[in-house]
Amino acid sequence: MTLEIGLLLIIIAAAVVLFSLENLPVDVIALGIMMMLILTGLLPAEQAFAGFGSNTVVMIFGLLVITAALMNTGVTDLAGRKLLQLAGDKPRRLLAIVMTIPAILSAFISNTATTAMFTPLTLGLARRTRTSPAKLLMPLAFASILASSVTLIASSTNIVVSDIMQHYGMNPLGLFELTAVGLPIAAMGILYMLTVGYRLIPNRNTDEEFATPLGLRPYLAEVLVLPNSPLIGKTLAESGLGRDMDLTVLRVVRGNNRYLVPQANLRLEEGDELLVEGKRTQILKVKDAAGIALKADITLADPRLQTEETELVEVILLPNSPLTGRTLKTVGFRERYGLQVLGINRRGQAIFRKLSETRLRTGDQLLIQGPRTNITALDENNFHIIGTVEHHRPNRKRAPIAIGIFAGIILLTACNLLTLPVAVILGAIGVFVTRCITPDEAYRDISWKAIIVIGCMLAMGRAMEYTGTATYLAGQIVSLTHSLTNPVWLLTAFFTLTMILTQPMSNQAAAVLVLPIAIQTAMQLGLNPRTFGVMIAVGASCSFITPLEPACLIVYGPGGYKFTDFIKVGSILTVLVYLIAIVLVPLFWPL
Repeated sequence: MTLEIGLLLIIIAAAVVLFSLENLPVDVIALGIMMMLILTGLLPAEQAFAGFGSNTVVMIFGLLVITAALMNTGVTDLAGRKLLQLAGDKPRRLLAIVMTIPAILSAFISNTATTAMFTPLTLGLARRTRTSPAKLLMPLAFASILASSVTLIASSTNIVVSDIMQHYGMNPLGLFELTAVGLPIAAMGILYMLTVGYRLIPNRNTDEEFATPLGLRPYLAEVLVLPNSPLIGKTLAESGLGRDMDLTVLRVVRGNNRYLVPQANLRLEEGDELLVEGKRTQILKVKDAAGIALKADITLADPRLQTEETELVEVILLPNSPLTGRTLKTVGFRERYGLQVLGINRRGQAIFRKLSETRLRTGDQLLIQGPRTNITALDENNFHIIGTVEHHRPNRKRAPIAIGIFAGIILLTACNLLTLPVAVILGAIGVFVTRCITPDEAYRDISWKAIIVIGCMLAMGRAMEYTGTATYLAGQIVSLTHSLTNPVWLLTAFFTLTMILTQPMSNQAAAVLVLPIAIQTAMQLGLNPRTFGVMIAVGASCSFITPLEPACLIVYGPGGYKFTDFIKVGSILTVLVYLIAIVLVPLFWPL
């Protein structure tokens, strides 16, 4: 062992400890590791910084842009509703869907692409079902990775392994040759995450997501069933207001102030006013729903309220407010202030009367829309403005274009017409040119932290190659197992080495380093080198123990995970993958 190898192993150990403790942000730790590699001379600066221009970083950047476009056009929200309809009110069925569909897709395209596409969709499902995002995002990433061995094109690592095998005179891997071992691994992994793995994942972000802080408490609002609405004649259960829009119907007002209890079999009629309760974001989505509208938007008398200068704000009524103890109707709120109240929140208490007939109390929170000048003129002694509400309406007219661009990326990649990085950057240009999203909007929504961490950790992989650390570790494995008479132990050793190296390094780099050594060892011992090639391809896809795999990094922040969460859940999964592989690989590819 040289001094450089020893120093790099110390830095790797320190990195694991720092990532586990999480006393510093993960991107700060990653930047610090990269600088240590440069300052200690373990890696030249130009090679350390080259990671930010790598195919992986460019690919993830493009995927995040396309994902932002899918969200901006409302595609992810629509898909989320469909998935929620399939899952119903059963959390485990929802989890199964969140894993199975991405796993099927990942069998034909990059697991990173699949995870990037389904992450915003899964976050939306978590909010709708009041489930901790952590409980869904890690299974999503793991399911995408598990499918990497189902087909040859599921992972670029498989293609690299196939190419190396040809250099040693072997036939290339067939498109479905790995399916015999990859499909059982994927099925077992999904079953594990549905049972044991789900229990091991902690509830992260629970307080932040579901404690209903001031700006996210439920509002009472009035929704009007419009003429020719598709909801006319449907029951409340069939309307999907609760299932699809996450709104709770408290009362149905019909005719001359006739209040009806919202039973599931109550059929809606034209002109029905629905008193609904929901989060601010869900209330505002009524503006984009077909066949219904916020009553406030319909009854506005002042045309100035519909201008581009219209703003949405949240205000709290102070003790001296003239509205206290009075109704919006008696005080003439719209005429007096030139503003419209869209919703009322009363500290979690349910309100069962129309907004205009509800007597207001000190501390009530109002969702108000109107001209910016009128909002600015509100008396600060009577109203406290919490803040402006940013309501971005999805550009649904561009949704077919965004879907077409994404489908084109999948098709170009699956047919090997373009590499994935080239295809996704072409797609990113496409969503910009077609105005599915503007560059400013996309860059605002991109998780730059994930890109920084990936770029920095690629430098770690380069350092392992540059210093000879990876070759040294491979040599140690060979020397330790060379005297073993049972070739299964040799297969185990190479699987373990590949799995360890693929944590800090890219999957492809780990396979490129280990496979030639494994093939030469097999040939010297008179064993089947193809068996070792398949085993290393499987081992290179076992990126579950740390969140340094790109697919895991995508969900790391949104899920609120800690480094140790992946160690706890991923270690058992890795052992299960090994047990299946060590049985099936020698069975289908005899030693």
